[in-house]
Amino acid sequence: MQVKSRAALGQLSDMDIRLLRVFKSVVECGGMAAAELELNIGTSTVSRHIKDLETRLGLTLCRRGRAGFALTTEGEQIYTETLRLLAGVDAFRGSVDEIHRRMGGQLNIAVFDKTASNPAAHIGAAIALFSDLAPEVSLHLHVAPLNTIERGVIDGQFQVGVIPGHRSSETLAYDELFTETMFLYCGARHALFKAEPADMTWDDMRAHHFAGLGYHSPNMEISQQLRLPRKATGYDQESIATLILSGRYLGFLPDHYAEGFVRNGQMRAVKPALFRYDCSFFSIVRRSPQPSRVTRAFQECLVQAHKLIDQSAGLYEK
Repeated sequence: MQVKSRAALGQLSDMDIRLLRVFKSVVECGGMAAAELELNIGTSTVSRHIKDLETRLGLTLCRRGRAGFALTTEGEQIYTETLRLLAGVDAFRGSVDEIHRRMGGQLNIAVFDKTASNPAAHIGAAIALFSDLAPEVSLHLHVAPLNTIERGVIDGQFQVGVIPGHRSSETLAYDELFTETMFLYCGARHALFKAEPADMTWDDMRAHHFAGLGYHSPNMEISQQLRLPRKATGYDQESIATLILSGRYLGFLPDHYAEGFVRNGQMRAVKPALFRYDCSFFSIVRRSPQPSRVTRAFQECLVQAHKLIDQSAGLYEK
């Protein structure tokens, strides 16, 4: 009877943590050569670290060759566990900093895409406030789909998220920050680009193909509520814009993001007085375990930045 070899890994050491961080970077960069700049070490050293980790685990984590880099099934499982482990390590370090009443370590923030062009979003101002308050904290800013941000905050991969509001979870705490307006757009090749009947209604929209986001979101909710026929699916605003530009689909985009395409004559909003909806954005943090002092500080900076700038704008308008 053949006995399956057991992994050599026993108790985790500092070296194991380092190897897992290298592995995480390689996966997220899409290969060892791509991770070279991220890790600031040579490709041969990256390769040796991955080989050492495979030896320690007794598993083949990835395939590399002419076909490119790809994770094995075991590698995908180890990557998932790596994210969970490293999130726990970072949380422990945050707790130690909490005990010492200092703000250091690493803070992972995830935001929904295309928020930077929204004049109502003051995330940059919040980062400036936080950087002055906690200069020793290393910020890691991610852009991700809504469901990835929610799951990442719940799992501890991200400490703070900024997402459009669509549903609430008892495991998360929410603070409203800003809003954006979503219009229905068509591309220059679409039949509605030059002709827009004045009496057009939502019912008329069902005669056209619609491009929508492929996960639970305000975009999906409005399309389901109005029974718009989704014939194409995107997973970020960039993909929805590309589908609209094809001239074959209608789709919702934030007005601030679509502005450049409209200005260049590549798309237009269809009957914007009717075909629109407003979306509120919230910051989210995990309720339990209690967020660290660093996380709470950044959350407060987010809220403060949006209140201060909005109040200043209101005073200026008066």
